[in-house]
Amino acid sequence: MSAALLQPEKATLNGTAEELRGYVQSLEARLQDLETQMRELRERVPESRVSIVVMSGDLDRVLAAFVIATGAAAMGFQVSMFFTFWGLSALRQNRKLRGKRWLEKAFTLLTPVGAENLALSKLNFAGLGKMLLRKQMRDRQVSSLSELMQLARDLGVRFVACQMSMDVMGITAEELLPGVETGGVATFLADAAKSQVTLFI
Repeated sequence: MSAALLQPEKATLNGTAEELRGYVQSLEARLQDLETQMRELRERVPESRVSIVVMSGDLDRVLAAFVIATGAAAMGFQVSMFFTFWGLSALRQNRKLRGKRWLEKAFTLLTPVGAENLALSKLNFAGLGKMLLRKQMRDRQVSSLSELMQLARDLGVRFVACQMSMDVMGITAEELLPGVETGGVATFLADAAKSQVTLFI
């Protein structure tokens, strides 16, 4: 067979190889696009997380926040609680006045310290309502707020104190319970963006 007769067949084979290379490159590009889209989807899919903003300093509301937090943690959720403004009172362990300006001292003296000193949002009656609620909880074998807070810590619930609120109200890190983190709105939003449940209490 002459070389001239083989030329068209060789050209066809070359053309087919180039087409195959182009097709493979096209498939690789599509695959990379799909992998990018899958990564973006995975980043947007909520994780097994619960984020709770605790703004209230009322005993009953803070109690509800910790009942939800401990329940979620016991179910295997990663839980973070972001305490801001009056909610910071639940995390305080003492009062410090030294080094504060007069307005910061006023906030320090006028806001309660710790879970045991929070008032009810309704029917507080100068502390009588709180006493009756605590008695009823003991009689019904319901955990106190202090016990729920300890349980939350044992279950790995993350406590974050709002740095801006601390600055505004003159609360220092030394006044908070040990192990409490401080952070801003970006800290909360980073958790909330990945959460299946977000609550404001």
